[in-house]
Amino acid sequence: MNIEHYLSLFTKSVFIDNMILAYFLGMCSFLAISKKIDTSIGLGFAVVFVLTVTAPLNWVVHQYLLMDGALAWAGFPNADLSFLNYIIFIAVIATAVQLVEMALDKFSPALYNNLGIFLPLIAVNCSILGGSMFMVERKYNFTETIVYGFGSGVGFLLAIAAMAAIRHRLRYSNVPKELRGVGITMLLTGLLSMAFMAFSGIDL
Repeated sequence: MNIEHYLSLFTKSVFIDNMILAYFLGMCSFLAISKKIDTSIGLGFAVVFVLTVTAPLNWVVHQYLLMDGALAWAGFPNADLSFLNYIIFIAVIATAVQLVEMALDKFSPALYNNLGIFLPLIAVNCSILGGSMFMVERKYNFTETIVYGFGSGVGFLLAIAAMAAIRHRLRYSNVPKELRGVGITMLLTGLLSMAFMAFSGIDL
């Protein structure tokens, strides 16, 4: 595959197939954390790291342990453990999140405290699991999975940082009482989704 293919895959995963704005995965943390810009960016970088690490790790696990015929090297050519995908993928994700949590606790206690319960909840964030499941469904190879995982994480970071910036400016706006809080946030999410859809015509 040439560099244009990977660049196109990266662009698609960031903008066109954005986990939040195209598939609305991970909305709970998106809505809750996007109130503060610094915290949103911190969570975004944590998601970038987790997705970039866990997507290729789960590819290896699926390719050599879980998929139909993956255990041929061990003398079980007819074994099919793909029904364990959800459980194993979540276990790998939880391990990576635990590493991120320990690193933030040691090197950035302020960010660790600001993220609160939403940091360990990355382990069950459906956008993280969605990256691994889409990787299997679309039959990406190892390099494509790395690019897709990184691009999906960057897309999450851009979406939550943009929402946090908009919500920060809304503090100085006269939002109708009925729309304050989650109401205006959902409207803004829809507008951001429409804006990101403008990239759907890009084909590198």
